Amino acid sequence: MSRKFFVGGNWKMNGDKKSLGDLITTLNTASLHDETEVVCGAPSIYLDFARSNLDPRISVAAQNCYKVAKGAFTGEISPAMIKDCGADWVILGHSERRHVFGESDELIGQKVAHALESGLGVIACIGEKLEEREAGTTEDVVFAQTKVITDNVIDWSRVVLAYEPVWAIGTGKTATPQQAQEVHEKLREWLRANVSESVADSVRIIYGGSVTGGSCKELASQSDVDGFLVGGASLKPEFVDIINARA
Repeated sequence: MSRKFFVGGNWKMNGDKKSLGDLITTLNTASLHDETEVVCGAPSIYLDFARSNLDPRISVAAQNCYKVAKGAFTGEISPAMIKDCGADWVILGHSERRHVFGESDELIGQKVAHALESGLGVIACIGEKLEEREAGTTEDVVFAQTKVITDNVIDWSRVVLAYEPVWAIGTGKTATPQQAQEVHEKLREWLRANVSESVADSVRIIYGGSVTGGSCKELASQSDVDGFLVGGASLKPEFVDIINARA
């Protein structure tokens, strides 16, 4: 089954209207591969700005949301609000949410369920820390994280899984194409055994962790790598090269 290549840019807590406006102009005027789905993850305060200015062929994602539609939850945003700003996606379970802000697997699962119920697409992130890889527990960690996500998904057509080894995020260390392919392949086998054959074949598993214009082509050539979730490089013109990694 051919899976449409997917490239997400996670802007994290970066940019202002001037710098993001310049980036948006670069993306709007670039020649982007027709067969690649592109999503930009803007800071929540700039969701409206991003959606108003980005070309319609590029979707917009929030970087987080809460597990209910409204209420006394100071500082949180809901999927309903994200949709009201015209965004279609949300990034959930990013390692910075897990490890900087202490979000549990259980909370991430609840957020995934509510975001999907609300009609958002979900980029669900999983990945092991360096000590877990060195201890040989990578598969145990990512399978456990994936299980909590799968328990909360009914419609897989709106879900993208992002494998992001925590040791490679923002460190300049990238998993080798072989390391990425190995984990993606194992994840697909796990989905085949625990969800279904059709979900395993159709769900897109993307790689994140210091992806650059230089490393993207070889990573994109791996059979189970269906795209990227890009951090720092998504704020630079080389993001266009990453989007076009399969062009």
